[in-house]
Amino acid sequence: MAALTDLSFMYRWFKNCNLVRNLSDKYVFITGCDSGFGYQLAKQLVDRGMRVLAACLTEEGARKLQQDTSYRLQTTLLDVTKSESVQAAAHWVRDQVGEQGLWALVNNAGVGVPSGPNEWLTKEDFVKVINVNLVGLIDVTLHMLPMVKKARGRVVNMSSSGGRVAVIGGGYCVSKFGVEAFSDSIRRELHYFGVKVSIIEPGNYRTSILGQQSMESRLRKMWDRMPQETRDSYGEEYFQIYSDKLTNMMKLAEPRIRDVINSMEHAIVSRSPRIRYNPGLDAKLLYLPLAKLPTPVTDFILSRYLPRPADSV
Repeated sequence: MAALTDLSFMYRWFKNCNLVRNLSDKYVFITGCDSGFGYQLAKQLVDRGMRVLAACLTEEGARKLQQDTSYRLQTTLLDVTKSESVQAAAHWVRDQVGEQGLWALVNNAGVGVPSGPNEWLTKEDFVKVINVNLVGLIDVTLHMLPMVKKARGRVVNMSSSGGRVAVIGGGYCVSKFGVEAFSDSIRRELHYFGVKVSIIEPGNYRTSILGQQSMESRLRKMWDRMPQETRDSYGEEYFQIYSDKLTNMMKLAEPRIRDVINSMEHAIVSRSPRIRYNPGLDAKLLYLPLAKLPTPVTDFILSRYLPRPADSV
């Protein structure tokens, strides 16, 4: 048994250390680089010597990233929800990479709110999240694929543990389940072109994906706009307990994001990238087991987390 463990460790070590050659000549395009995962990944790849094409939503984000890195990084503005912006970014990337093609596309741009009990949300709340996390990701991928195929490169898609088990209502988990399905389908299609597709499924990390407004104030706005009949069916106590639990969960989020960045980097630079990466102890010990348990068991466990509505049976 010890020998098998040693062999397994050596095999994983070899795969982790077996890097792609000539990384300094290869281009990587990353979306959502204003802050968080995208910002740190861009800096880390520049430090490794790669050529980074970083897409930011704001001029301020692009300017800050440019100041914090070197000439090996170039920035452009991109709103993944607008097709004309995606087309312009694709033309810009094509001009940068030329006949060499694009070694890696990292679809990192994402938002996490509005989120909450589904009945408290509107169609527009769902669309706001899904347009960024899923439809925008698909649009960017379709525009960049010819360049990735030319380089026989990589596509790295940011999903979430919420793409394996739906732990909260709203468009976030819906969009991440969609990212999983899209990634699985293009991975099988692009295999014949020598393109590898990896999915990043982090646990609960502290980034700016939830915006600047507090979770409690967001939930309060949802609560106040609902019909009185709906509010009565849940009750004020439900709102308070739900709000407190969600706020506490956000406070417990892991602030150190290096494991996520290292996973994304490995998917880009390794000759043997994994199909799925699960950074975070909560991802490995909580969310993945929940996703693999029989559905009634998962429902029972997660229902213990939710408060009981006033009109419950």
